[in-house]
Amino acid sequence: MSTTLDIKIQGREYRVACPPEEVESLQSAAELLNTRLDEIAKATKSTGERLAIMTALNLAHEVDAGKTEAIPQSHTASASENSIATPIDDAESLRRIEAIEARLDAALARQNELF
Repeated sequence: MSTTLDIKIQGREYRVACPPEEVESLQSAAELLNTRLDEIAKATKSTGERLAIMTALNLAHEVDAGKTEAIPQSHTASASENSIATPIDDAESLRRIEAIEARLDAALARQNELF
């Protein structure tokens, strides 16, 4: 049986269904996503779909690279007290965001040529 959960991301509310045992995890993920969207929006002045794609690519890259980011304890009730989080390197994050943005610009430019 699923539980309905209202989450708020970038000021907009979304209603999602999830198993009861995953509610806390989903809330934590929504908070992390909202935080990352805010950080990337401030760093790049991006909005809308572009911001969402850049944030998703950044998070996917971190997952793929096996990196973990520091998540404030208020964001997750199940965080292990013994876990060690990798500190966020702002300069490296900004460099990666700019590289992703450049790739998106190139991909979108090619798409505009097709239509």
